[in-house]
Amino acid sequence: MKAFAMIELNKAGWIEKERPACGPMDAIVKPLAVAPCTSDVHTVWEGAIGDRKNMILGHEATGEVVEVGSMVKDFKPGDRVIVPAITPDWNSLEAQAGYSMHSGGMLAGWKFSNFKDGVFAEYFHVNDADGNLALIPEGIDPVEAVMISDMVPTGFHGVELADVKLGDEVLVIGIGPVGLMAVAGTKLRGASFIYAVGSRPVCAAAAKAYGASEIIDYHDGPIAEQIMKRTNGRGVDRVVIAGGTVDTFEDAVKVLKPGGTIGNVNYLGSGEYIKVPRCEWGVGMGHKTIVGGLMPGGRLRMEKLAKLVSAGRLDLSHLITHRYNGFEHMEEALMLMRSKPKELIKPVVVIAEDLMK
Repeated sequence: MKAFAMIELNKAGWIEKERPACGPMDAIVKPLAVAPCTSDVHTVWEGAIGDRKNMILGHEATGEVVEVGSMVKDFKPGDRVIVPAITPDWNSLEAQAGYSMHSGGMLAGWKFSNFKDGVFAEYFHVNDADGNLALIPEGIDPVEAVMISDMVPTGFHGVELADVKLGDEVLVIGIGPVGLMAVAGTKLRGASFIYAVGSRPVCAAAAKAYGASEIIDYHDGPIAEQIMKRTNGRGVDRVVIAGGTVDTFEDAVKVLKPGGTIGNVNYLGSGEYIKVPRCEWGVGMGHKTIVGGLMPGGRLRMEKLAKLVSAGRLDLSHLITHRYNGFEHMEEALMLMRSKPKELIKPVVVIAEDLMK
């Protein structure tokens, strides 16, 4: 089969591989639509997870089931499904402990384009199909539904990690697609005021549409200084980090009130240590909590997020700015994520002919 892969560090391209085999609890899926992610860029061009040879890229997809294992009960060939970026082993001890995303080891629930081939192929393998696939509800565009595989759950998990409560003032750092979903999730959680950090006009407009109260442009000065000025020196109750670098934590800690929480879902692709300012962290005793986590995957999570879309509480249309028809555009879409032009939020590559516009 044809696939788009990380050939080696700093090199991606087309390869041929054998179609994956289906285990008794698994499924083989052909993609309907897929999306490249900044994580793919970190993987290939920053070496964030080390060297990989001929590893098929991609972890965001909707697809059509073509084969299921003998023990799969709830899915059959022909079903159109959302495939989560994180596909845990649900019988693992880590899953039983409540951390399914780390089943088998730290971050090991993230299998696609990490421990095994990803979704940028004519066919891909999904482990534990009954636990990891979700039917696309009627009325949801399978192309837009690709956003439910990663962007929505990652952004929402940042809000969960920050423990946003009714009436909180919240800072969201980074308003790419994950940050935009953090803004949307923060609004759904009942925040009173949402500051969103970003500079690209298309992202700022989308952030406003999702509920941001004010856009903070980091070109106008240090983020912490701008937030402290706007809050009359009080700071904010919660911070969600959805972009930036290892240095971003410094601003987050500076603006966080004592008793507040920072929820990080940003993939730190480079750097050895994060920076936590000693004094602003209360010399170690400020009750300022920093939590970082990989999004939960699995069927239940996908089904609940899809219900938000079906119920009209979450609009995915603002996220997709570039839509390509045909698998042959995979490289072009990935390079767009690498260069991040100012008009970009998220590209999607449509593979199923009946979904092409």
